Amino acid sequence: MAIEVGSKAPEFELKNQHGELIKLSDFRGEKAVVLLFYPFAFTGVCTGELCALRDELPKFVNDDVQLLAVSNDSPFALRVFAEQEGLEYPLLSDFWPHGEASRAYGVFDEEKGCAVRGTFIIDKEGVVRWTVVNGLPDARDLNDYLKALGTL
Repeated sequence: MAIEVGSKAPEFELKNQHGELIKLSDFRGEKAVVLLFYPFAFTGVCTGELCALRDELPKFVNDDVQLLAVSNDSPFALRVFAEQEGLEYPLLSDFWPHGEASRAYGVFDEEKGCAVRGTFIIDKEGVVRWTVVNGLPDARDLNDYLKALGTL
């Protein structure tokens, strides 16, 4: 079960597609975070969602907001995926320990071995203010993220 609105967002430290360590607390006091979990790079629905975010990137990466996309792929696969699709925002690898961050947020599918489509909007103080969780085949609507960001 996904963590609830009003909960303190679980801390994590994950490598991005360039091998750099990114911590959720890096943004505390500075930016709200759109934390997006997705199953796997290179799959149809995931590619569509991440490219839609790329196309609207200034709304999700700016002085007030940071987008972080997390999958259970390795950092090496995420680097190729980012280069192929022109994704210039952090793609974080929850590869090892496998699914640790996804589990902390309650969006890891034990049978499939990957995260489901969970999105969490975290305010500057580190509190979850909005969330949506969709099943593996169900794309999310990024306009919902924008509406939720507008309430912060």
